Amino acid sequence: MKISRKKFVPLFLISGFTFLFIYNVIFRSVVRLIPESGESFLGTESLIGWKSTVSTILYPIKIVLIGPMLPLINLPDPPPPFLVIGFAFYWTILALVIYYLIGKIKLSKLKRRRV
Repeated sequence: MKISRKKFVPLFLISGFTFLFIYNVIFRSVVRLIPESGESFLGTESLIGWKSTVSTILYPIKIVLIGPMLPLINLPDPPPPFLVIGFAFYWTILALVIYYLIGKIKLSKLKRRRV
């Protein structure tokens, strides 16, 4: 892998927060990173044609990025920095696991080429 861990993790965090913000703006019509505590974080209101299709395609990504964080999101009134720090912590671990797996896959491909 040509990118270092120190560059991959912040890039992953920025991408995750950007994904959430853009998803909320386009599909939920909410201009904020994290919806208010009473709203469903994974679901969306009824959508028209293309929005419904794209939302269905992106749903597995949203489950991986947000699913384990649902207990924190459903707290009665968590302070916003608490949620952002929770997401950053979870996504850092997720980024490190993904980096490790990609490195293992690339290493096994290199070993197969030499043989």
